[in-house]
Amino acid sequence: MNEIGEKLKLTREEIGISKEEVCEDLKIDMNQLDNLEEGNMQAFPDILSLKYLIRDYAKYLGLDKDDLVDEFNEFLFDYTSKISLEDIKQAKKELKKDSLDKIQSPYTVERKNKVYIPQITIYILVFVAILLLAYFIYTMVTDGKEDNNEVIAMSYEVQK
Repeated sequence: MNEIGEKLKLTREEIGISKEEVCEDLKIDMNQLDNLEEGNMQAFPDILSLKYLIRDYAKYLGLDKDDLVDEFNEFLFDYTSKISLEDIKQAKKELKKDSLDKIQSPYTVERKNKVYIPQITIYILVFVAILLLAYFIYTMVTDGKEDNNEVIAMSYEVQK
């Protein structure tokens, strides 16, 4: 990052543009310009805003903005690839520990012992329930008819 900042600073000085002019034209404050030319990446709120500032400043100075953005991307790759796997695992553990320490609402807590019923099982149960209901209705209707037939038969015999 220092090389990018130095390149931008040297180009600005060669052209003869003052820092105040740059700040006014790019609508940035003096601290941002100083941090950019010094290569102080931590002074910026996020990487994306820093990348856009590098692109805009390079374009303003007449440099190839794509080359400088590519150089910045390579710097970021080298910078982030130096983080060891152990550091990443430790950060994950700390993040998980922090999330466990938080108070959680019973409505938003994810339950681990959920019982999942396959959809086909539900369809089978509904089908069986419909069959039982249909059988119950059928037996009610047919039982009533048999009783009526018996009563008619009995009354017929009595009349004879």
